[in-house]
Amino acid sequence: MPKGWPDTLWVVRHGESAGNVARDFAYQQGLGRIDLTGRDVDVPLSELGRQQAGALGRWFAQGHEEGRPNVVIASPYLRAQETARLFREAGGCPADTRIHIDERLREKEFGILDGLTGIGIRAEFPQQAELRASLGKFYHRPPGGESWCDVIFRLRAMMDTISLHHSGCRVMIVAHQVVVLCLRYVVEGLSEQEILAIDAQQDVANCSITEYCHEPGAEGTDGQMKLLRYNVTAPMEHEQTPVTTRPDPIVGNRG
Repeated sequence: MPKGWPDTLWVVRHGESAGNVARDFAYQQGLGRIDLTGRDVDVPLSELGRQQAGALGRWFAQGHEEGRPNVVIASPYLRAQETARLFREAGGCPADTRIHIDERLREKEFGILDGLTGIGIRAEFPQQAELRASLGKFYHRPPGGESWCDVIFRLRAMMDTISLHHSGCRVMIVAHQVVVLCLRYVVEGLSEQEILAIDAQQDVANCSITEYCHEPGAEGTDGQMKLLRYNVTAPMEHEQTPVTTRPDPIVGNRG
């Protein structure tokens, strides 16, 4: 793991997106494909997602956290960038805070399976459904896509960058459900079994907060990042904004 930790690290999933809504409809109707046109990278927030991002920003602005981030890093996907921008506009961080875009925070890539529901996968690519069932999502890599291990590989490199450039800062990352989980794996040094058990317990809510603080080590050591909270939805609950969580289907989660 990298040395030179940030003082505080918040990891936030983006607000509810139009893709989340379309995916829910596809599963409710038993469809094989999610009804979205264009690139996944360009899927925006839903109106509820915009409200969630604003609630998150006001939560920080009102002093419910110990300080506000002075570094904000977002996935290049539109829904994450919109969440970060609305968070800033609501006072979650100083108005002149730059939103850094880092492609290593992008959504897990599903390759040929992107946009398909479980029904669609079994119908169009039954061999891939069988491979995922046998390998598990931690190691299964669909053609043109990524496994969780691939996501973890790029997140290790991103944490090295944070260590190099943002040591001692208050850093917020705005990304996707799989990224939140894989960052827990990286930062906490978890095993495959441990992170999959966490994943199975509950879905990562839109605009939820996962928070780490730097815990100094013995003299001459760099200490570690200590998990303080995971998947906290208090900002939305405080404003009575609906909390949304989306189950992780076989693929095409557009999370």
